[in-house]
Amino acid sequence: MNELNELNELDGLNGLNGPDGLWALAREVEAVVREVGAKLAARRSTEPVTARTVEEAGAAFAALDGPAAAELRERMTALRPRAGWAEEELDGSLPAEGEWWLCDATDGAVQYLLGQPHWAVTAALVRDGVAVLAVVHAPELDGGRTYRAVLGGGAELDGRPIAPLEREPAITVAATSQPPRVAEDPVALRRAGESLSAMAGAVLAVRNLGPTALQVAQVGSGHLALFWEYGQDAGNLLPGALIASEAGAAVTDAAGAAWTAGSDSFLTAAPGLHARALEVLGTVG
Repeated sequence: MNELNELNELDGLNGLNGPDGLWALAREVEAVVREVGAKLAARRSTEPVTARTVEEAGAAFAALDGPAAAELRERMTALRPRAGWAEEELDGSLPAEGEWWLCDATDGAVQYLLGQPHWAVTAALVRDGVAVLAVVHAPELDGGRTYRAVLGGGAELDGRPIAPLEREPAITVAATSQPPRVAEDPVALRRAGESLSAMAGAVLAVRNLGPTALQVAQVGSGHLALFWEYGQDAGNLLPGALIASEAGAAVTDAAGAAWTAGSDSFLTAAPGLHARALEVLGTVG
């Protein structure tokens, strides 16, 4: 609560008066994210790109994502000029101090290029390493779904409050993913493999359903029961983590400690299921 009070005091000086002020900004952010998402959806083919090399795929993606990313940056900066811009989410890190926009015009680039609907436009306002506002919009999922949350103000899906669902492991669909550069982190790579074997033997099914931020947010609404990951991945985890936490899900690292942007693992689920998941992941070395 001290952290939240300090943030609220700062907001009183900068035009964001606690949850009410953050919600007002969140509505503006949502409008921008929706417009950018609509343009990207209109440009995307339902057929996979024919690129056969990394260079070809990169060029195809840049042609689609570049203009959208530029528009997102311009419009987010106009909404909150005092916030900096986190340039690169691929290394899993971001500045520990100050206020930053953390945005991704095409979160789930692989799915986007393959003509699949599991991609999203994400935007989070991060202050001193803590997300205080997040919007995750999936333009082509069920006609368009939008998650949003603010620190201390709860979480919503399409304008309605959400909460995670408790489930027995036997009927749990769990999700996982890996940071973009997990191959450079042999410990995280090994733990990802070990944890997949452990979790697959404890739940109904394990899936990877696209963007990390979207899957974590879906835990908050009960569309997924739990999500875990090994490796540092703050750029992808922060937006969904705020949504899941504000919805009432437990959010920690894989050992049960408080999750921060610098943590090397992540776990979220409804509180009861979260405790069971910690037992499963406790077998990972």
